Amino acid sequence: MTSISLWDLPTRLFHWLLALSVTGSLVSVSLGGTWMVWHERFGLTIVGLLSFRLVWGVVGSTHARFFEFVPRPTAIAAYLKGEWQGLGHNPLGALSVIAMLGLLGFQAVTGLFATDAIAFNGPLYRAVSSSWNDIITSWHKLTEWFIYGLIGLHIASVVFYTLVKKDNLIAPMITGRKAVSKPASYEREGGGWIALVVALAVAGIAVWLANGGVLPPPSPPPPDLGW
Repeated sequence: MTSISLWDLPTRLFHWLLALSVTGSLVSVSLGGTWMVWHERFGLTIVGLLSFRLVWGVVGSTHARFFEFVPRPTAIAAYLKGEWQGLGHNPLGALSVIAMLGLLGFQAVTGLFATDAIAFNGPLYRAVSSSWNDIITSWHKLTEWFIYGLIGLHIASVVFYTLVKKDNLIAPMITGRKAVSKPASYEREGGGWIALVVALAVAGIAVWLANGGVLPPPSPPPPDLGW
Protein backbone atom coordinates (compact mmCIF):
# COMPACT_ATOMS: atom_id res chain seq x y z
CA MET A 1 0.00 0.00 0.00
CA THR A 2 1.09 3.55 -0.70
CA SER A 3 -0.41 6.94 0.12
CA ILE A 4 -1.15 9.22 -2.82
CA SER A 5 -2.45 12.75 -3.16
CA LEU A 6 -6.00 12.25 -4.42
CA TRP A 7 -8.15 15.36 -3.83
CA ASP A 8 -6.70 18.84 -4.22
CA LEU A 9 -7.43 21.57 -1.68
CA PRO A 10 -9.89 23.54 -3.87
CA THR A 11 -11.97 20.40 -4.43
CA ARG A 12 -12.02 19.63 -0.72
CA LEU A 13 -12.95 23.19 0.22
CA PHE A 14 -15.69 23.17 -2.40
CA HIS A 15 -17.14 19.95 -0.98
CA TRP A 16 -17.34 21.14 2.62
CA LEU A 17 -18.41 24.70 1.80
CA LEU A 18 -21.18 23.33 -0.40
CA ALA A 19 -22.33 21.03 2.39
CA LEU A 20 -22.43 23.96 4.85
CA SER A 21 -24.18 26.25 2.36
CA VAL A 22 -26.86 23.68 1.48
CA THR A 23 -27.44 22.97 5.18
CA GLY A 24 -27.71 26.69 5.92
CA SER A 25 -30.07 27.18 3.00
CA LEU A 26 -32.40 24.39 4.12
CA VAL A 27 -32.37 25.50 7.77
CA SER A 28 -32.95 29.18 6.98
CA VAL A 29 -35.90 28.49 4.66
CA SER A 30 -37.45 26.30 7.36
CA LEU A 31 -37.13 29.12 9.91
CA GLY A 32 -38.58 31.68 7.47
CA GLY A 33 -39.15 35.31 8.48
CA THR A 34 -35.99 37.40 8.64
CA TRP A 35 -33.95 34.24 8.06
CA MET A 36 -34.92 34.48 4.39
CA VAL A 37 -32.16 37.10 4.03
CA TRP A 38 -29.70 34.37 4.94
CA HIS A 39 -31.49 31.94 2.65
CA GLU A 40 -30.72 34.25 -0.25
CA ARG A 41 -27.10 34.62 0.84
CA PHE A 42 -26.64 30.88 1.06
CA GLY A 43 -28.27 30.52 -2.36
CA LEU A 44 -25.85 33.00 -3.93
CA THR A 45 -22.97 31.19 -2.25
CA ILE A 46 -24.15 27.94 -3.82
CA VAL A 47 -24.29 29.64 -7.24
CA GLY A 48 -20.69 30.73 -6.80
CA LEU A 49 -19.52 27.34 -5.57
CA LEU A 50 -21.20 25.44 -8.40
CA SER A 51 -19.83 27.86 -10.99
CA PHE A 52 -16.37 27.33 -9.55
CA ARG A 53 -16.80 23.54 -9.66
CA LEU A 54 -17.92 23.58 -13.29
CA VAL A 55 -14.75 25.39 -14.29
CA TRP A 56 -12.57 23.36 -11.94
CA GLY A 57 -14.01 20.21 -13.51
CA VAL A 58 -12.27 21.28 -16.72
CA VAL A 59 -9.05 22.98 -15.57
CA GLY A 60 -8.59 21.42 -12.12
CA SER A 61 -6.36 18.55 -11.05
CA THR A 62 -6.65 14.99 -12.36
CA HIS A 63 -9.39 13.42 -10.26
CA ALA A 64 -11.50 16.59 -10.10
CA ARG A 65 -11.92 16.72 -13.88
CA PHE A 66 -15.23 15.61 -15.35
CA PHE A 67 -13.41 13.82 -18.16
CA GLU A 68 -11.68 11.72 -15.52
CA PHE A 69 -14.67 10.58 -13.49
CA VAL A 70 -17.82 10.86 -15.63
CA PRO A 71 -18.52 7.15 -16.16
CA ARG A 72 -18.94 5.39 -19.46
CA PRO A 73 -21.44 2.50 -19.75
CA THR A 74 -18.58 0.01 -19.83
CA ALA A 75 -17.21 1.39 -16.54
CA ILE A 76 -20.62 1.14 -14.89
CA ALA A 77 -20.99 -2.46 -16.07
CA ALA A 78 -17.51 -3.34 -14.82
CA TYR A 79 -18.25 -1.77 -11.44
CA LEU A 80 -21.49 -3.71 -11.04
CA LYS A 81 -19.54 -6.92 -11.79
CA GLY A 82 -16.90 -5.99 -9.20
CA GLU A 83 -14.23 -5.58 -11.88
CA TRP A 84 -13.78 -1.80 -11.81
CA GLN A 85 -10.43 -0.43 -10.68
CA GLY A 86 -9.78 3.24 -10.40
CA LEU A 87 -9.22 6.22 -8.13
CA GLY A 88 -11.48 9.07 -7.21
CA HIS A 89 -15.21 8.63 -7.67
CA ASN A 90 -16.40 5.15 -8.59
CA PRO A 91 -18.93 5.04 -11.48
CA LEU A 92 -22.03 5.07 -9.24
CA GLY A 93 -20.51 7.75 -7.02
CA ALA A 94 -19.78 9.82 -10.13
CA LEU A 95 -23.42 9.57 -11.19
CA SER A 96 -24.41 10.75 -7.71
CA VAL A 97 -22.07 13.74 -8.00
CA ILE A 98 -23.52 14.68 -11.39
CA ALA A 99 -27.07 14.38 -10.05
CA MET A 100 -26.20 16.46 -6.98
CA LEU A 101 -24.56 19.23 -9.02
CA GLY A 102 -27.44 19.33 -11.49
CA LEU A 103 -30.17 19.33 -8.85
CA LEU A 104 -28.50 21.94 -6.67
CA GLY A 105 -27.81 24.08 -9.72
CA PHE A 106 -31.46 23.93 -10.74
CA GLN A 107 -32.55 24.75 -7.20
CA ALA A 108 -30.16 27.68 -6.90
CA VAL A 109 -31.10 29.18 -10.27
CA THR A 110 -34.86 28.88 -9.72
CA GLY A 111 -34.42 30.48 -6.31
CA LEU A 112 -33.07 33.61 -7.99
CA PHE A 113 -36.50 34.17 -9.58
CA ALA A 114 -38.66 32.86 -6.72
CA THR A 115 -41.00 34.79 -4.42
CA ASP A 116 -43.05 34.04 -1.34
CA ALA A 117 -45.55 36.74 -2.37
CA ILE A 118 -45.15 38.35 1.06
CA ALA A 119 -41.73 39.66 1.99
CA PHE A 120 -39.13 37.78 -0.07
CA ASN A 121 -38.22 38.12 -3.72
CA GLY A 122 -35.19 36.53 -5.35
CA PRO A 123 -32.51 38.89 -6.70
CA LEU A 124 -33.66 38.26 -10.31
CA TYR A 125 -37.37 38.44 -9.50
CA ARG A 126 -37.82 41.52 -11.71
CA ALA A 127 -36.26 39.81 -14.74
CA VAL A 128 -39.38 37.75 -15.56
CA SER A 129 -43.14 38.24 -15.48
CA SER A 130 -45.22 37.56 -12.38
CA SER A 131 -46.72 34.45 -13.98
CA TRP A 132 -43.26 33.05 -14.53
CA ASN A 133 -42.36 33.98 -10.95
CA ASP A 134 -45.19 31.74 -9.76
CA ILE A 135 -44.19 28.86 -12.02
CA ILE A 136 -40.51 29.03 -11.10
CA THR A 137 -41.37 29.32 -7.40
CA SER A 138 -43.40 26.10 -7.62
CA TRP A 139 -40.43 24.35 -9.24
CA HIS A 140 -38.15 25.69 -6.52
CA LYS A 141 -40.37 24.35 -3.74
CA LEU A 142 -40.85 20.97 -5.39
CA THR A 143 -37.14 20.40 -5.97
CA GLU A 144 -36.44 20.83 -2.26
CA TRP A 145 -37.85 17.36 -1.58
CA PHE A 146 -35.61 15.77 -4.20
CA ILE A 147 -32.63 17.42 -2.52
CA TYR A 148 -33.57 15.87 0.83
CA GLY A 149 -33.74 12.47 -0.85
CA LEU A 150 -30.42 12.84 -2.65
CA ILE A 151 -28.66 14.07 0.50
CA GLY A 152 -30.03 11.10 2.44
CA LEU A 153 -28.83 8.71 -0.28
CA HIS A 154 -25.41 10.37 -0.32
CA ILE A 155 -24.96 10.06 3.46
CA ALA A 156 -26.18 6.46 3.44
CA SER A 157 -23.70 5.59 0.67
CA VAL A 158 -20.78 7.15 2.55
CA VAL A 159 -21.71 5.24 5.72
CA PHE A 160 -22.08 1.98 3.76
CA TYR A 161 -18.70 2.30 2.06
CA THR A 162 -16.96 3.32 5.29
CA LEU A 163 -18.46 0.70 7.63
CA VAL A 164 -19.31 -2.22 5.32
CA LYS A 165 -16.83 -2.06 2.43
CA LYS A 166 -14.07 -0.60 4.64
CA ASP A 167 -13.37 2.12 2.11
CA ASN A 168 -13.18 5.38 4.05
CA LEU A 169 -14.48 8.13 1.76
CA ILE A 170 -14.45 10.86 4.40
CA ALA A 171 -10.77 10.92 5.37
CA PRO A 172 -9.45 11.60 1.83
CA MET A 173 -11.92 14.49 1.48
CA ILE A 174 -10.34 15.97 4.62
CA THR A 175 -6.65 15.18 4.19
CA GLY A 176 -6.57 14.87 0.41
CA ARG A 177 -4.63 11.61 0.62
CA LYS A 178 -5.64 7.97 0.24
CA ALA A 179 -3.88 4.65 0.77
CA VAL A 180 -3.96 2.61 -2.44
CA SER A 181 -2.22 -0.39 -3.93
CA LYS A 182 -1.37 1.45 -7.14
CA PRO A 183 2.07 3.01 -7.72
CA ALA A 184 2.76 6.63 -6.93
CA SER A 185 2.58 7.49 -10.63
CA TYR A 186 -1.18 7.83 -10.13
CA GLU A 187 -0.65 11.02 -8.12
CA ARG A 188 -2.92 13.84 -9.23
CA GLU A 189 -1.58 16.46 -11.63
CA GLY A 190 -2.62 19.90 -12.84
CA GLY A 191 -4.90 22.46 -11.24
CA GLY A 192 -2.28 25.15 -10.66
CA TRP A 193 -2.62 28.78 -9.60
CA ILE A 194 -3.67 30.08 -13.01
CA ALA A 195 -6.49 27.53 -13.18
CA LEU A 196 -7.56 28.47 -9.66
CA VAL A 197 -7.64 32.19 -10.45
CA VAL A 198 -9.71 31.55 -13.59
CA ALA A 199 -12.21 29.39 -11.68
CA LEU A 200 -12.53 31.94 -8.87
CA ALA A 201 -13.01 34.77 -11.38
CA VAL A 202 -15.81 32.89 -13.14
CA ALA A 203 -17.43 32.16 -9.78
CA GLY A 204 -17.29 35.84 -8.82
CA ILE A 205 -18.86 36.93 -12.12
CA ALA A 206 -21.59 34.30 -11.71
CA VAL A 207 -22.49 35.60 -8.24
CA TRP A 208 -22.54 39.18 -9.53
CA LEU A 209 -24.90 38.23 -12.35
CA ALA A 210 -27.07 36.11 -10.04
CA ASN A 211 -27.38 39.04 -7.65
CA GLY A 212 -28.86 41.22 -10.39
CA GLY A 213 -25.65 42.85 -11.54
CA VAL A 214 -26.99 43.61 -15.02
CA LEU A 215 -30.54 44.53 -14.02
CA PRO A 216 -31.48 48.22 -13.96
CA PRO A 217 -32.13 49.62 -10.49
CA PRO A 218 -35.73 49.32 -9.29
CA SER A 219 -38.05 52.26 -9.86
CA PRO A 220 -38.27 54.60 -6.85
CA PRO A 221 -41.54 54.54 -4.90
CA PRO A 222 -44.08 57.24 -5.77
CA PRO A 223 -43.78 60.41 -3.68
CA ASP A 224 -45.93 60.71 -0.60
CA LEU A 225 -48.20 63.67 -1.26
CA GLY A 226 -49.75 63.49 2.19
CA TRP A 227 -53.30 62.91 0.89
